Amino acid sequence: MSQAVRVIWDDALVSYDFGPGHPLAPVRVELTMALARDLGVLDGAEMGGCVPATDDELALVHKRDYIEAVKAVSRSGRPDLRHGLGTDDNPAFVGVHEAAALVTGATLAAARAVWRGEAEHAVNVAGGLHHAMAATASGFCVYNDPAVAIAWLLSQGASRVAYVDVDVHHGDGVQAMFYDDPRVLTISLHESPRTLFPGTGFPQETGAEGAEGSAVNVALPAGCGDAGWLRAFHAVVPPLLREFAPEVLVTQQGCDSHALDPLANLMLSVDGQRTAYAALHGLAHETAGGRWIAVGGGGYELVRVVPRAWTHLIAEAVGTPVDPRTPTPGSWRALVEERLEETAPLTMTDGRDASWREISEGYDPADATDRAIMATRNAVFPLHGLDPMP
Repeated sequence: MSQAVRVIWDDALVSYDFGPGHPLAPVRVELTMALARDLGVLDGAEMGGCVPATDDELALVHKRDYIEAVKAVSRSGRPDLRHGLGTDDNPAFVGVHEAAALVTGATLAAARAVWRGEAEHAVNVAGGLHHAMAATASGFCVYNDPAVAIAWLLSQGASRVAYVDVDVHHGDGVQAMFYDDPRVLTISLHESPRTLFPGTGFPQETGAEGAEGSAVNVALPAGCGDAGWLRAFHAVVPPLLREFAPEVLVTQQGCDSHALDPLANLMLSVDGQRTAYAALHGLAHETAGGRWIAVGGGGYELVRVVPRAWTHLIAEAVGTPVDPRTPTPGSWRALVEERLEETAPLTMTDGRDASWREISEGYDPADATDRAIMATRNAVFPLHGLDPMP
């Protein structure tokens, strides 16, 4: 059982809404919180509220003129294409600043709870907007809440923060904001930029001069499933976290790596994702003194994937994992029918065996996933004094 765990939630977080038909539908976090509540997962957590991030907090990573530009769009609803607002990915809407600042404030509330010792772990499933850049919106993301939280931790005296991003898309915004900062280790496991947005995240991206090895990218081939993904994770993430020894572990838990996700091409199951959450939880205790901040991220299969995946995440953080065979509550299935007129999954599992083999058991140069693993290890491990060979 974990020590105190803070789950950040405010019903107003669903105001981060780009409108009908947009993939990032806020109903996904509404259904997540409802499922966690109906399963009793939230009974073991402290519920915490949030307030919008201030301009000064946003300016820890964002340009002041960008914040003012977002505010102008927020007042008028008119596009500002120079700052990435008004595109298909990031439509302009009245209230966009307030909605995005609240999401960021929720992740900051999680960071404060962990840094101040009020909670060992903290979760904000509405967060994880990792594509936003210092002066532009990108990839459904207006303000980069994990980057703001990391910068805030540094401002409070943290000397080493590790960020692990398991979203199917490269965590480009967070990497860019700390690419020259050796205090922050960013690790991203994602579908190859050759086949998926944003087109970055090659293994050769390892950090700027003076911060060599601070950026780590595992670019996985389209079609990679549970066994390959977990093999890659365990071949790269634990050795680097053990060597880096962060004071805080921040993780972005995008679940768009699932086989049913409509925007990407990896083939994970909810069971594989649940296994990854357990591994990250264990690494938080092993390498970061238990200090773990987890945020959401991508995930566009709104009923069959996101609510179950992130309910497993919350349950893992709380320390009472949900048995995958557990039936989904009838009350939750009725809510899904009412809100989306869809049939909800009956259990918390996809029925998959999420097992994998360690890379040390044998490297296969003919296997695309193994080649991706070794490309990353060869690029980064020597910079940390680690042997890249399995």
